[in-house]
Amino acid sequence: MRGSLRQIRYVNGRSHVGLQFSRASLIGVWLCAAIAGAESSPEASAIAPAAPPATATAPALNDERILGVIPNYQTVNDSTVAVPPLTPKQKWDLALKETIDPFNIANAALAASFSQAGNQTPKYGVGGIAYSKRFGAALADFGTQNFFSAGAMACLLHQDPRYFRLGPQAGLVHRVAYSVTRLVVAKQDSGAAAFNASNIAGMALGIAVSNAYYPAASRRGTVMAERVSTSLTGGIMGNLMSEFWPDIQKKFFHKKP
Repeated sequence: MRGSLRQIRYVNGRSHVGLQFSRASLIGVWLCAAIAGAESSPEASAIAPAAPPATATAPALNDERILGVIPNYQTVNDSTVAVPPLTPKQKWDLALKETIDPFNIANAALAASFSQAGNQTPKYGVGGIAYSKRFGAALADFGTQNFFSAGAMACLLHQDPRYFRLGPQAGLVHRVAYSVTRLVVAKQDSGAAAFNASNIAGMALGIAVSNAYYPAASRRGTVMAERVSTSLTGGIMGNLMSEFWPDIQKKFFHKKP
């Protein structure tokens, strides 16, 4: 899911493929987080008993979808359940599933449509051929970041590309802070916490590769900087949705975790 939030449109001449979050959308997610966390007060969290030792094993990849459409493959909903590290094959499977998911392909098509309007970045021009190039570039932007982050770098650095949800036993502020910091903190295959080099390096490599297919007018330092900003913002929003979606399901849809 995190990847799906990173690329949805080009707007206002922005030189990247990414979801341009409005102030209203940010407020909306924070409100959802507040509603989801309302049931667990800090006092309740402080006296909550420790979870019993886990005996079950969670599935490697999450097949549930946020709002029924947004892929959530990389989220481990219950971190108290024993979760073995992903094998190299499973990491590559995760990268592939996120890249070819219909929701993310639709995002690429939408991104190309916005870019086509007014010949926005990447500046391929106008017409059907230009749209095809934009659509291909959007898919490539998204796919290369997935394959570098969840595939190549995660295998090379022995890091787990999944998001391990903290859950309602923690306070709201703690959960929000945890979601944000997961951009730079990852779990090693050994279980130890480490700098999330696979995510950061994968994002940078994916953006660098785009220079091979972006037109010259769209290969500038400002383009790269804006795309980094968009990818980071998309990662934060994706983590927040992964963290609080089960709470929202329970509160509003009466679905048990």
